[in-house]
Parts: sequence; C-alpha cells; structure tokens
Amino acid sequence: MDNQTLIYLFVGATFALYIGIAIWSRAGSTSDYYVAGGGVHPIANGMATGADWMSAASFISMAGIISFVGRDGAVYLMGWTGGYVLLAMCLAPYLRKFGKFTVPEFIGERYYSQAARVVAIICVIFISFTYVAGQMRGVGIVFSRYLEVDINSGVLIGMAIVFFYAVLGGMKGITYTQVAQYCVMIFAYMIPAIYISMLITGNPIPQLGFGGTLSGSDTFLLDKLNGLSQELGFNQYTAGSKSTVDMFFITMALMVGTAGLPHVIVRFFTVPKVSDARKSAGYALLFIAILYTTAPAVASFARVNLLETVSEAEYQQLPEWFESWENAGLLAWKDKNGDGKIQYQAGKPFAGKPSFDGDARGASNERIVTNEATDNANELYVDRDIMVLANPEIAQLPGWVIALMAAGGLAAALSTAAGLLLVISTSISHDLLKSNLMPNIDEKKELLAARFAAAAAICVAGYFGINPPGFVAQVVAFAFGLAASSFFPAILMGIFYKKMNKEGAIAGMVSGLVFTFAYIIYFKFVNPAANTPDNWFFGISPEGIGTLGMLLNFVVAYVVAKMTPPPPEHIQHLVEDIRVPRGAGAPVADH
Repeated sequence: MDNQTLIYLFVGATFALYIGIAIWSRAGSTSDYYVAGGGVHPIANGMATGADWMSAASFISMAGIISFVGRDGAVYLMGWTGGYVLLAMCLAPYLRKFGKFTVPEFIGERYYSQAARVVAIICVIFISFTYVAGQMRGVGIVFSRYLEVDINSGVLIGMAIVFFYAVLGGMKGITYTQVAQYCVMIFAYMIPAIYISMLITGNPIPQLGFGGTLSGSDTFLLDKLNGLSQELGFNQYTAGSKSTVDMFFITMALMVGTAGLPHVIVRFFTVPKVSDARKSAGYALLFIAILYTTAPAVASFARVNLLETVSEAEYQQLPEWFESWENAGLLAWKDKNGDGKIQYQAGKPFAGKPSFDGDARGASNERIVTNEATDNANELYVDRDIMVLANPEIAQLPGWVIALMAAGGLAAALSTAAGLLLVISTSISHDLLKSNLMPNIDEKKELLAARFAAAAAICVAGYFGINPPGFVAQVVAFAFGLAASSFFPAILMGIFYKKMNKEGAIAGMVSGLVFTFAYIIYFKFVNPAANTPDNWFFGISPEGIGTLGMLLNFVVAYVVAKMTPPPPEHIQHLVEDIRVPRGAGAPVADH
C-alpha cells in the first residue's frame, strides 16, 4: 500500500473516531456544553488536558524552532512546562472550588462587577483568537502536505471538522474527543522518535539518545550538530544568541501566560471534586512530560538529517519528500550560482516567504521562485513548522509511520482549536448574553447562542489561520503574553489577596492588556523593520513583553486598590473560603 493511501486511511479513521465520539457524547444541557456536566474522571481529564495543552505549537512547531535556533528554543520548554506546574499547584484547585463555569465568571463574581466580567470577556476573546490562529495554521500545514491541497484549503477542511464536534458536543464532546486525540498524537510523536533515535544513536530512548553518541562512533550527537552548523555558517547549535534578559522575560511570559490561559483553566471545572482537580493536574503533567522531554531529541535528530540530506545535494537527486513539501509551499530552492546543487547556509534566501510562479519549473526542474533573492549565498527556504512532520520522511521510515504522523499533527491542532473555540463561545453566550445583556434567556436559547457563537468563532479563526502573523509557536507565544499581562494577576490576587477590589482589578487588566497588545502590534505589524534588540524596550522582544505587562498589571492594580474602597465583607469572606482545602460539589451556574 503506497504512502498516500495509508495517509488517507489513518486520517480518515481518526476523523471518523472523533465525529463518532462527538455524536455519542453530544451536549444536552448548558452544564454538559460548558463543563461536561462536571463528572469527568481525573485520568480522562488529565489526558484531555494534555491534548488541549499540547497544541500545534507543542507538537509541530516547538521542536521545529529548537531545530533551527538550538538553545534559544529552550524558552518554550521551560516556560510552558513551568507554567503548567504553576497553574496546577497555585490556581486550578482554588478556581475549581469556586465552582463556576468560566474565568470571566470568576472575575465577575470575585470582583463583584459586571464591568470586570466584560473586561475579562474581552481578554478571553483577544487571547483565544490569537492562540487559535496558530492552531488553524497548523491544521493547514498538515493538510497541505498530506492531503495534497494548498494551505488555505487545508484550513477550510479543518474548520469543517472542528465545527462538527465542537458545536455539537460542547465541552462534553470535546473532552472525550481529546482523550482519543491525546492517544493518537502521543503515539504519532513517540514512534518516529524511537525509530530515529535507534537509527542515529543506537539508543531506543530518545531522551538518552539526545545526550549520547552517534551509532558506531565516539562522536556525541550535539558535537556533530555543532560541527555541521558551523561548517554551513550557522551559530553553534548549543550556543544561544538571545540576551539573558530577553530569555528570562520570554520564559516568564510563557510561564505565567500558561497559568492565565482560559481554555486550560476551564478543564479543571469538569471534574467532580477539588481533590480530582489536583489529581487530574498531576496526570496531565505526566502525560505532557512524555512529549516535552522528547522534543529536544526530535529537534536535533531532524536537524542532523536535514543538513546531511540537502547540503550540497543535487536537486534532481533529492528524495521524493523534498518535492512534496515544495509543492506544499513550505520548501523552496533557487539556484543562485547555477551549479544545480543546494547551497544551504545561514541567511534568508528570499525576500520574505517564497512566492512561486504557478507550476513553472526551472533548469533543474525546481519550482521557480519569483520574489527577489536577498544578498547572501543561501539558496534554500525551509519553513520551521515542517520539521517534525517531515522528520519520518527525511529518515526514510515506513509509510505507516508517516501516516501516523499526519494523524497526530491534525489531532494536536484540532484538539486545542476546539477547546479555544468553546471558551470563546462560552464567554459570549454565558458571560456576555446570560450574565449581562439577556439575563432572562432560557437554557435552550443559551445553548443555541453558544453554538452560533462557536460557529462564528470558527469562521474568524479560519481567517487568521489563512493569514497568520508568524510561525505557529511564535503566534502562540503572543497569546501567552496577552494572558500573562491580563488574566494571571487578576486571578492570582483574586485568590490570595482578599483586599483586591474591582477598581484595581479592572485597571490592572486593561493597562496590562493594552500595553502588551500595543507593543506586539507595533513591532510585528506597524513597524516590523524596527523589530530589533536595539529598539526593544529594555531589550525585551515582543514574545517576552507579556512579563512586563504582567508587572504593570500588578503595580497598577495594587496602587488603584489602595486608593479606592476595599471590597465588601462578604467578598473577603468568599476569598478566605476559596483557600480552605475542603471539597466542593459540581459547578452550578447562578441562573
């Protein structure tokens, strides 16, 4: 059976599984739709949280970035993992004990203010749409290569799939679909990693192979990679180029941003008891660690294979996978010196991403790139987001492994996209309509509004997937920065500082979000030419500015709270009660 048939078979089977689960577990009430009825087992919730958490950024793009930038890519590993621990230990159990459906609902009730709730809704929408853009981009990348369609068509297909099980099943359908998606993605990630670790290092455990020697040699893998990188003009793989300040701020933004992500927080509302929230957090951390500890090894294996395969190779003798990714628009080559060989070196080969002259072919049968080449010798463009997906093909693994990787990449992107879209629809239907604009709406109409909101959100997400502002992990990093600067301080002070009032919380969220959003927009869209360390505020990149936004939030909130009346006594008693380590019943809506 050829590779393409296997891909269609694996992807089709997983889609049928997801849709079948959605039909079986479709939501019949708002409680089912928002928090899966509050009756999910901790192990199942841990797997669903892992799938929700390990998005296209984790599965597709994280190892891709590490593969290209080496040590600097460690900020994603450290920030995301540390942030999950912070969320699991410091926030999740207390939010679960509060017993509401959503983060805006917690903000609104804790700060006794509809205005605070509305600000929280705006923050949710900003964060979720920024995050979901990366997921839909990931869906498009996987479809474009494996189903042989363009990226835009791939995004549209992904929209249709997510529409079906997110709109129909709500949190109940998404939860059990994500359990299946976790199983698919972890097998898809680990099997190629084990295979390739055996081929390159002779060690079946990728984490050990990463720090070991090459098979049949005394040379360490990382020493080999450093040598290959330097020969081609790249920085040493194990040497960093970012400043210590920027590394710290990016890591911290990813960490505290994790603890403020609404689609992850809401997962802890789906279990029966507070103790189950703690257990599911532990299970989720274990399930997440399997992939996260493997990612650096996958990144290094992919980099070694790529450098050895394409550098100085004749284009016409390259394996079939190269042309497949070229047709997907994610690889491109221009023979600048006319020798018919690929000169892969440091520097950008083209002015921006490659633009092809239709299906026109050059002298070596390469696709003709029309945008002007930059003034350096590098002839090859490689989209970072393909490294994990292309790794099994570069290593010449069996067709069924390649097909499994396709299914895993789609599972990663679709699982998180569904969770984010549910958060958006819930914020609109429950927090905006039910709690603000239409308090007398009945449950049936509220559920219908949630589904309409999810459908509209999918359309907007699709647009951002077709027109993304950067690489998948880069786009997601912006979402974390927005979450760090808006939600995290409000939630943390809402739990641990009983004298934080509504005026302080609102002022802090608005100032943090506006500052961070404006900084990112300026350097990424308004004046991208100025996006250099010399122009950054205190040398902090847009990816790390969320940390500064968070500090601004804390300072503004504290100062404003000190200058305004303290919260009512019953709110202060509520905060004290949240921190008492006792169990709580299932979440019950206040309507």
